Parts: sequence; structure tokens; C-alpha cells
Amino acid sequence: MQTERPVAVGYDVAHQKLQKLKTNLGALGSVAVAFSGGVDSTFLLKVAHDVLGDRVLAVTATSETFPAREAREAAAFCEAQGIRHLCFESGELNIPGYRENPVDRCYHCKHSLFKDMLRIAEANNLAAVAEGSNTDDNGDYRPGLRAVSELGIKSPLRQVGLAKSEIRALSKEMGLPTWRKQSYACLASRFVYGEPITEEKLRMVDMAEEFLLNKGFCQLRVRIHGNLARIEVLPEEMERVFACREEITDALKSYGFQYVSLDLQGYRTGSMNEVLSEEEKR
Repeated sequence: MQTERPVAVGYDVAHQKLQKLKTNLGALGSVAVAFSGGVDSTFLLKVAHDVLGDRVLAVTATSETFPAREAREAAAFCEAQGIRHLCFESGELNIPGYRENPVDRCYHCKHSLFKDMLRIAEANNLAAVAEGSNTDDNGDYRPGLRAVSELGIKSPLRQVGLAKSEIRALSKEMGLPTWRKQSYACLASRFVYGEPITEEKLRMVDMAEEFLLNKGFCQLRVRIHGNLARIEVLPEEMERVFACREEITDALKSYGFQYVSLDLQGYRTGSMNEVLSEEEKR
């Protein structure tokens, strides 16, 4: 599914950042790229492969929180590009405390995930592990970035100051299929903090979002609050939700939700973080 066109960016500025990115990746010598198949990690992987060739390994963590459609797209991209690709089962639900969904859940998840990736990099004689966060990620509550910093994981896109709009524009220029792909985050981010994360609820959210994507909605989230689904779509798509509200309601109820609602504020990243106090974020 596709989302809106990228915001126009300065040609020279974006390309200067791209050149610096290539220089920095070349200096690493070899790298394992944490690859989800999303906009940012696809762009990072492609540039890294262009620079380093077979000294790059795409590493994809699969689990109940990662939709099968995303795993298929990631594998297809690597096959089409001739990029070495390794998948491993990350098992987030087995991380102590993860199922309880504390406000720092993402920190513990990323810490476990990147420790595994560091071991994979070492086993494959790769000098570093890199992930795809960009400068837009600096403005939200992102406890996972603390794990990135603590473990010495490289963040090449943030390092050169690339923003999401620039990454989309450069991806389009490079012919990457993800240039206007919807933004993605793991399914656990759909849960209100403190609500237990279960395989069944992850399945409900995944099926609900798959249904809406197949209906042609582009950028969306289905947040779960107990037995209530809170749908976030782009403001310009809200009327279409109302137009097919009975079909949507019937489908989501068949997946296990008892109530279906539409968030009138529309899609936005990190909406579950809006209830956190500054103390909790610290």
C-alpha cells in the first residue's frame, strides 16, 4: 500500500547528505543492516549495498509483532537486489516484562534485538550493526534509541541529518519501491501502555490493519484499548471510513473486537505516547 508523495526537498542539500552517508558507510568496511523492509531501512540497505556490495548483510527479525506481509516484502526486495539476507526469530514475547507492556517496553525490546544482531554480525565477520532511524525520530518518545546508543549501534541516517521527506525523495530518485510506502512500526506500538500484549491481540490488530490496507487506505494504525479498536487514518480518508463503516465494523468484530471507533485527530506517530508525563518519558 502507498501513502502521500514526499515533501519537496532541496536537491543539493539532500544529495550532499547522501554523499556523506556513502562516505561514512564506506568507512565502516562491512555492516549488518537491521532490515524491516520499511522506507528507512530499505533506503539504508540499498545505499550500503551500493557502497559495500557483499560486505553487507540484511538482518530481519521476525516474530508475532512483525506482520508476515512485511517479512515477505523484505525478502522479495533482497532477492531482487541480490543482497545477502538473514532472518531470525527474535522472540520479543519471551523478554522478561515485555508482555506487561511498560512505558519503556521498546528499550528492552531493542536492547535484546540488537544484542542478537551484534552476535550475528560477529559470526559473519562484519564490523558493525546499523539501523535506520532518521532525524524525525528525535522529536518523539523513543526509548529504543537509548538501547541503540548503549550498544554502539550505528545510526547512519541520523548521523548525516537525513529527514523522512529527504529519504522518500531520494528513494524515489533511486527507483526504490518503498519511496511512498506507509510508515510502519511494530504491532506492539498499537497497545496502550500497561495493557498486556498477547498473541491473540497481536493477531487481531494485524488482521484489522491488513483488512484496511486491502481496502485501499494508505497510512493508518489500528490501536487496541481492551476490546475497542481505535482507527487512525489520514484526515482526507475519514469520509471513506464512514462510507464503508458497516463493512469495517463487521470485519473488525469478526477478528475479536467488540467496539470499533475512528480517531477524529487522524493518523499520527506515537499517539500512545500522548498520555505520558515528562517524568515517565525521562
